[in-house]
Amino acid sequence: MDQNIYLIGLNHKSAGVDVRERYALTNIDEFENGLLDMGIREVMALSTCNRVEILVVCSEEFTENEILAYWADKCCGSKIDLEPNTYCYKNLKAVNHLFRVASSLDSMIVGEPQILGQLKKSYRKAVEAGAARVIINRLLHKSFFVAKRVRTETSIASSAVSISYAAVELAKKIFGELKGQKAMLIGAGEMAELAATHLLKSGVEKIRITNRTFARAEELAETMNGEAVPFENLYDCLSDTDIIISSTGAPYAVIKAKDMKAVIKKRKSKPMFFIDIAVPRDIDPDVNGLDNVYLYDIDDLKDVVEENMSQREDEAVKASSIVESETLSFGNWLNSLDLQPTIVDLFDRSENVARKELAKTLKRLGNIDDETRDAIETMALSIGKKLVHEPVIFLKRRTEEEGAAERFIDLARRMFNLDNDTIPPDAHCKRKKSKD
Repeated sequence: MDQNIYLIGLNHKSAGVDVRERYALTNIDEFENGLLDMGIREVMALSTCNRVEILVVCSEEFTENEILAYWADKCCGSKIDLEPNTYCYKNLKAVNHLFRVASSLDSMIVGEPQILGQLKKSYRKAVEAGAARVIINRLLHKSFFVAKRVRTETSIASSAVSISYAAVELAKKIFGELKGQKAMLIGAGEMAELAATHLLKSGVEKIRITNRTFARAEELAETMNGEAVPFENLYDCLSDTDIIISSTGAPYAVIKAKDMKAVIKKRKSKPMFFIDIAVPRDIDPDVNGLDNVYLYDIDDLKDVVEENMSQREDEAVKASSIVESETLSFGNWLNSLDLQPTIVDLFDRSENVARKELAKTLKRLGNIDDETRDAIETMALSIGKKLVHEPVIFLKRRTEEEGAAERFIDLARRMFNLDNDTIPPDAHCKRKKSKD
């Protein structure tokens, strides 16, 4: 292969929340298009509260330094500041890391299911933008398959908790119990929904939900038997709220220290507990300096997470074994993208089919002389070779065209199932229905 796969990123282990929020990607489409304009062949970027992952397929002339510099520039930062907080994986190491991310082995809370959904969403966007092509398409579908294997063949998710769960557990440690407490969720996405579920189970008296899109806040409030609050009335409600969990996608702080002083005065020194699980952070860090206000960000949840880690370690070992096996399998497919191995596999497949059919025919014919047997065998093998001769000529011609080799080789391997992939019986049912 005359190209490399790079996966460059940072996560909760390599960088603190201040760095993660500074280098979070707020416009993925623009970021991916900029890399394509630089000459990168394929790209997919993922940005969440705990990580940024930039997956690229590029020619050998590109290096990770160019991608890092581009990333830093897009975030108005510097490569010198960014680089010490990042990691870079190349080729099969990049594949292995992506499989671990998809399987939630690299998550702050091992086994949590949210990362797979986030990865699928990022992949869909990359496909729609034309940024994901042959290799990233295959790699992401393989990562989803690996994640499914890990979930079904291990118990790693059985004791898994989410960031939202950890946030509520932290609140319980502060207050002792949550019965009688009033809570507010700022943001109405998936993490807020999970937090609301855990808060209700913990016995909170009332849940308020606010969101810039009021309809979404109303929708979640109705589901959770809570109260939807218009975003512009946020501060009016805070004076009567004990626990605030914030998880918006805003690129700036939505709760500021200067605006909280009036709220604190109304509460007459009654404690307030803020948990900021957004990146970039939703709550001004200076809020933590106010009297009787306790602010925790996503990095503070690590202690809660670590308490749940020991019971998952054995399952993580099993899951890692699956990841290693599937990484080798993907490596074999990458190697097959060179034309010669595919030609060999095509002729091997044709010979195998010819010999199977030959054995059936000879069995039906019964006793025949050696000369006839040899003639039939020669004819069967010859037909097999002739059937793949034209496809091989077609591949040789097409792979001489710039940028076409991988696409046509991958197509041929899938058409003839040269990688012996397991194809479900209902694989194409949805396609048939959609045409009707």
